[in-house]
Amino acid sequence: MSQVAAPPRRTGPDGGTPRPASRRRAPRRIGVRAVPYVMVAPFTAFFALFFLVPIGIAVYQSLHGTERAGLLGKPKDVFVGLGNYAEVLTDPGFHSGLLRVLGYVLLTIPVMLVLSAGFALILDSGIVRLRRLHRLAIFLPYAIPVVVATLVWGFFYQPEFSPIAGALRSLGFGTPELLEGGALLGSIANVAVWQWTGYNMIILIAALQAVPVSVYEAARLDGCGELALALRVKLPMLVPAMLLAFIFSLIGAFQLFNEPAVLRPLSSSVTADYTPNLYAYSKAFTDAQPGYAAAIAVVLALATFAFSFVFLRAGQRKGAL
Repeated sequence: MSQVAAPPRRTGPDGGTPRPASRRRAPRRIGVRAVPYVMVAPFTAFFALFFLVPIGIAVYQSLHGTERAGLLGKPKDVFVGLGNYAEVLTDPGFHSGLLRVLGYVLLTIPVMLVLSAGFALILDSGIVRLRRLHRLAIFLPYAIPVVVATLVWGFFYQPEFSPIAGALRSLGFGTPELLEGGALLGSIANVAVWQWTGYNMIILIAALQAVPVSVYEAARLDGCGELALALRVKLPMLVPAMLLAFIFSLIGAFQLFNEPAVLRPLSSSVTADYTPNLYAYSKAFTDAQPGYAAAIAVVLALATFAFSFVFLRAGQRKGAL
């Protein structure tokens, strides 16, 4: 029998046994690994510059106050620690503004979400024609700047030449004062509902379009009509999107400033402490107390975070998110 010659033994560069392939070091590709960091760097820089830095400046200012030596003395910046926060937490002006914002939340968010969900369900159904046109018409108020929208509604609220006041007078309600007293908060809430309903409707329509068509087809095969399909299938699927829209609306409500600031020349009921944001603005630019205004802003931000966190956790426990 012939013997098969053994294959030649492979040796390494130094004449020894070569290293296993698993122990060989792959070349380092530092450029490829740095690509994600390079792509994220612009966002990180702008986020730090326009978000983190202002927060740091506000916290720093909130720990300082202004002292003036004598009536005509030059104002001097002094460290007061948590004194501004203690004063804010006991300030009746801040309390009244915060309660007014909570009332604004109760007036706007439920009505806005109900209208948004109703419009989304109607436009997503098969019984509406020209859906794109209707969607654009409902969304259009969001495209109008809030200052312009408030000025237009301020014209409508004037009792002398308001068509709303004229219609109420013709119905026997007298001449309503829509920019005075308790009616003012409802008038401001009406502006927000008119402007933001279409925006939330688009969010809810996008959530409905993300649902597989097979779910709707199975419901129709089970005998569901359009009304039953909307109430029993589509509406439960909208709960997570509605919760997110609620949280976003809640954050926006705590930042209420533009509407009362624009209506202030038209109404004597809009005081300097009508909302916390307006109160902070008045303290900073009218009373020359930037440290106290910064403390109001920080406390308001913490209150907004607390309310948002509570509702978010409640939604997660109920399985909405």
